Amino acid sequence: MSSKSPSSSKAAARAAKAAELRAAQERAEKRRRLLMIGGVIAVFVLIVGTAVAVTLLSREDVEAPAAGENEYGVTIGDPDAPHEVVIYEDFVCPFCGQLEAATREELADLAAEGKVLVDYRPFDLLSGVVGDYPIRATNAFAVVLEESGAEVAKEFHDLLYEEQPSESGPFPSDDDLVDLAVEAGAEEADVREGIESLAMEDWVTKATEAAADANVSSTPTVLIDGEELTGYRSVEDLADQILEAVE
Repeated sequence: MSSKSPSSSKAAARAAKAAELRAAQERAEKRRRLLMIGGVIAVFVLIVGTAVAVTLLSREDVEAPAAGENEYGVTIGDPDAPHEVVIYEDFVCPFCGQLEAATREELADLAAEGKVLVDYRPFDLLSGVVGDYPIRATNAFAVVLEESGAEVAKEFHDLLYEEQPSESGPFPSDDDLVDLAVEAGAEEADVREGIESLAMEDWVTKATEAAADANVSSTPTVLIDGEELTGYRSVEDLADQILEAVE
């Protein structure tokens, strides 16, 4: 029966000690990383919380032109109706799409009955987040409005929401926008070049500036009889409040 030599025992002890030291170092490094991550998260939460607080404290009341008095949009209904609704929207905003789906038919019926004048005002809010689709879609809307008139533009507006892409894409191509415009009633020869060349991009810029001048900073922003509608709990609640106010 053999036994370990003193030298081999010392080597084993040194190896065990080294392993223990490495394990301790790894534990210390793990704690350091966790503390660092926790610190970053804490700072991030503080920054975000401060930003939200500053936004809420600095938010200005929306002061928008009355329905029908803004050239960057399309209206439906009687200008002499007893109520008016103004809706600022971005064609890629999912909440705008939900509000559109919840109110389109009812508002159209109420407008046809002479109860309300509705002014839809698309602009570019989200291109800095999702890319150029909000600009292209709003440009296409302006082209259709310019070349084919308000009735076709409103139909095109509705189709843009029916075919609304996710905020993460994929987004409709210019060909897709042309197809929707034709489906809405436009002549392809009248709108294709303007849609593909961003012929109404200046209109989009001015519509966006007009929204900013009115202190609109989110979508959808809704005004009823000149007063911004706030305090709703969901898009469904917003839709209900709009319809109840103008029926």
